[in-house]
Amino acid sequence: MSVRITNTMHHFSQSNPKGPGQRDVPALLRRVADTIEGLGNVEIYDLIMHNETTEDGDWPGLTVYFNYVTDHA
Repeated sequence: MSVRITNTMHHFSQSNPKGPGQRDVPALLRRVADTIEGLGNVEIYDLIMHNETTEDGDWPGLTVYFNYVTDHA
């Protein structure tokens, strides 16, 4: 008998705007932190940094995996 897994993991990916400043990792971290705060009550499971190479140079980004926290009273 197989058991169906019903948990859902949410995620988003974010980078700085393309062009000057796209390589600014501290700015990227601040942007991601602001986005996480805007999500409300969430639990963060993982942050994965990735890099794309463009004609303007490296373009780092972050993917954030999270779930909404619900209180069971």
